[in-house]
Amino acid sequence: MAVSIAAVRRLVVGSQGYAGRFRRAGADDVEAAIRRLTAVQLDSISTVDRAHRLTLTARIGAYPRDTVPGLLRTGRVFEYWAHEASLLPVELWPHFRAVMDGHGHWGAHDHALRTHADLVDPVLERIRAEGPLASRDFEGQGGGGMWNWKPAKMVLEALWDKGALAIAERRNFQRVYDLAERVIPKEWLDAPTPSEDETLRTFALLAVAARGALTEPAIREHWRLKGGKARLHHHLLALVGEGRLREVEVDDGGPPFYVAPGVELDGDPAPPVLVCPFDNLVWDRPLLERLFGFKHLIEVYKREHERAYGYYVLPLLAGDRFLGRADLKADRAEGVLRIRRFTLEPKVRGNVDAKLEQAAVRLARILGLERVERTA
Repeated sequence: MAVSIAAVRRLVVGSQGYAGRFRRAGADDVEAAIRRLTAVQLDSISTVDRAHRLTLTARIGAYPRDTVPGLLRTGRVFEYWAHEASLLPVELWPHFRAVMDGHGHWGAHDHALRTHADLVDPVLERIRAEGPLASRDFEGQGGGGMWNWKPAKMVLEALWDKGALAIAERRNFQRVYDLAERVIPKEWLDAPTPSEDETLRTFALLAVAARGALTEPAIREHWRLKGGKARLHHHLLALVGEGRLREVEVDDGGPPFYVAPGVELDGDPAPPVLVCPFDNLVWDRPLLERLFGFKHLIEVYKREHERAYGYYVLPLLAGDRFLGRADLKADRAEGVLRIRRFTLEPKVRGNVDAKLEQAAVRLARILGLERVERTA
């Protein structure tokens, strides 16, 4: 018997664990939240706050800014390519070793190690002797533009991609590299490499647990797995056969969802929350449109006159629906969270302003801002 798409939507929302009230969190809370989410996307834009902080604080509340650097330095989490560049639970390190060993998706980094082979040993020796270093600690220049890195930066990124280096912290959001053996605990550094089958099944189980309910394409999108349906689908069928996942048909006629075997097809409504544009909930746009009827747009790379909703837009979620989109800016000099524009979603009714105010006041307090001002 098919279940309603609304029931699946409520399960997905309830699985996110968004917090309705202001709270404070510590390192253990941050580590636990990263583990629950499986991966937390990083992004450099700080118009409101860094993406990983918005994603985490929406769930656990305010935490000190040195927390994530501390977790990276002590090997409690690590940074690597997952959905995108992400914070990951350290126990997943062995599952990414196949990518690190050459089965990855960053061929340009292999090219860098060949082209600048003369820099590899000197870069490693400097880090071994001096400790963690950033790209700016090395001489050289790039060709201009975002990705035209200087040779030393190319080598650093390639060695990180290969797992020889790990990210020890970020300074002003710039990666700081150290030898992996000095960052990643020996337990995980020396752990045997799981088979591809084991990794794919682990990733499927973790993604479904983190998101509540996912389709097969959405599980692949969660980890940006290549290979299409042929690579993953038979593993999902096996997990269903073993009773570790449950396949659920849905009344909208779309592809089935996979859920944990004993989960109730329902969930608690979300408090009003302004969702980071890189939040796990909004990673998969086809899934988002199917569940919520919501078309997620990120317009930071568009010219101003081309933007429909604004520069840095956080969707407003409440209950199990997206109510609108808020173009926000944290004015730290003035201590103000500015709502520069708010666009209501079609067919939304009720007192949306009160929900927007509640979510914005909580976010402002997390950011250490004194008040909220709405200009449009």
